[in-house]
This record gives sequence, C-alpha cells and structure tokens, in this order.
Amino acid sequence: MAAIGDSITRAFDACSVLSDCPEVSWATGTDPKVPSLAQQLAAEESWNLAESGAQASDLPSQARAVTAHEPELVTIMVGANDACAPDVALMTETEDFRADIERAVEIIRESLPDTQLYVASVPDLLRLWSEGSGSALARTVWGVAAVCPSMLADPVAVTTEAGERRDSVRERVVEYNAVLESVCAADVLCRYDGGAVFDYAFTPDDLSKWDWFHPSAQGQAALAALAHERITME
Repeated sequence: MAAIGDSITRAFDACSVLSDCPEVSWATGTDPKVPSLAQQLAAEESWNLAESGAQASDLPSQARAVTAHEPELVTIMVGANDACAPDVALMTETEDFRADIERAVEIIRESLPDTQLYVASVPDLLRLWSEGSGSALARTVWGVAAVCPSMLADPVAVTTEAGERRDSVRERVVEYNAVLESVCAADVLCRYDGGAVFDYAFTPDDLSKWDWFHPSAQGQAALAALAHERITME
C-alpha cells in the first residue's frame, strides 16, 4: 500500500519537535506501538509519499509518484493546509480543491485501474481549537509558530469577528469533505471514511505535545483504527 497527503500522514511532531516521524504514521508506520493501517492489513510493502505542508494542489504530483510502486491500496488525507491559511481569504477555493482531487484520482486510475483508494476526511479544525485554547502553553506555541492562523490566531478572542472567522474555516473544511466524498463516490474502488476523522473527538493526549495540533502517536493510532474499521467494513 501507499499513502499520499500532508503532514498528518507524515506524523509531523509526533515523536520530536519540528520533524516527521513516519514510523508512527497512521497509514504506513512500522512502530509496533502504533498499529498502522499497513500493519493491520499485513501489507508486504508500503510507501509514504505524503509531504509535510502539502496542499491539494500537490496531490497530483504525489499521485504520479505513487503509480511507480503499483500499490494495491492508496490512502489519501489532505485538506488541512488548504484551510490553514494566513487569512481566511487565502484558503484554497473549494472549486480548485475539487479540481486537484479529481486530477489526482484520474492520474492514479490511468495507471492503476484496479487499485483500491481510501480517502480520509479533513479533521474538524474548530474542535482542535476548542481542545487546545484552554492551555496557555498551546496558545503560546500557536502564536510563536503561527500554527494554522486562519483558525488559531487570537485563540482566546471571543468577539463576533473571531467567531465568524473560525466558523468560516470550519465551513470550508465541511465543503472540502463534501468534495472528497463526492469524488470518491464517483469511483467504484474508492472508499470514503464517512466523515470519521472529521467527527473524531481528539483529546489532548491525541495531540502533539509540541504543537497541540498534529496528532500524537496516540492520535495516529486512533486514525489508523478509524481507517481499518472503514476499509474492512462490509
């Protein structure tokens, strides 16, 4: 199997600060302490071609790279960085997001007509803000590192403007997930997670202790469990 997408699939900040930790990736991880999807499916080989910082526009190039490995299953998780812009006005437009996802699937299908696809929903960024905003340390890290500013800037602000900004980001994520579901539904060998990642109630223990945003090793294990449940569902 192979995985494409962004920093969540690279397990960024899951093991150490400001670094990828693919060995605990929910998709292709090899650490037995985090039973990845690849481990649970007993995949003979796995490739993690996701890139930290990737947006939907990067997915077609990742799709081209993945075809060389001829995997039986490709997992896709992308969209958080499209919503996590410096400002809500700079979030990826939903139409552009759709075009990039459709193109990535087309590229895979052109070379791999029999490969299964698993598409994960984008996490609920508003829920992540809610979980971390009560922590002074989390708020400091978000500010210093400029973590997802469209959602996490001024995390304690309770003004109407701040609320509308956060709601706008959440609405865009909902739109992205509708696109992912729609594109996946048009492909007979694609399975969408049914919004499982979006609906998952991340706890502080599920989040990186370095940025209170990316999944920790425990959070990666939770994502793997969600994926396995959905993929093996009748």
